[in-house]
Amino acid sequence: MLQFWTVAILLALTPGADWAYAIAAGLQPRSVVPSILGMVSGYVVVVAVVALGIGALVTEYPAALTALTLAGAAYLLYLGVSTLFVRLDAPVTASARPVGSSAWTRFVRGAGVSGINPKGVLLLLALLPQFVAPGGWPAPLQMGVLGSLHLLDCAVVYLLVALAARRILGSRPRAGLVVTKVSGALMVLIGLGLLAEQLVHLLH
Repeated sequence: MLQFWTVAILLALTPGADWAYAIAAGLQPRSVVPSILGMVSGYVVVVAVVALGIGALVTEYPAALTALTLAGAAYLLYLGVSTLFVRLDAPVTASARPVGSSAWTRFVRGAGVSGINPKGVLLLLALLPQFVAPGGWPAPLQMGVLGSLHLLDCAVVYLLVALAARRILGSRPRAGLVVTKVSGALMVLIGLGLLAEQLVHLLH
């Protein structure tokens, strides 16, 4: 379990779409909790899918995996473009726009960022089975426990990222908006990268 935790925390500490969304959530004036809970809930679904073996079925059907990737890429592009529309000369409260005005909207968007992230699905699909001990608890239960540890890692890391963004950049409106735009650009780049991967796959 210690080995898995080490790998899982390194994954959570790797900047990506989740980090970009956490930073955007931290730079808006409302609570970051709905956004973080949303991202964690998205990974709850991913862990459940992998633990129950459905993830293996998804990888056996390229069309399903392609659809998942395209949906994730489109969602990241939508969030990224929305973030890029924040004006640099606007007050820092404008950063509330990309993550939503209501708690429910922020929760749903956070769940979408992590839950429709094909990279997260594939990483957990490749990672969790490697740490299942033969002869122990049933494999789904073991993967569920390990996945729960990963969820805890993500919750702590993303909350710290969001709070650090608010504390460090919140008092510097222009710097905060610049970082918001960088976060949006990262989401766009990740989305375009996913689309490019699928295009290369289809051409070959």
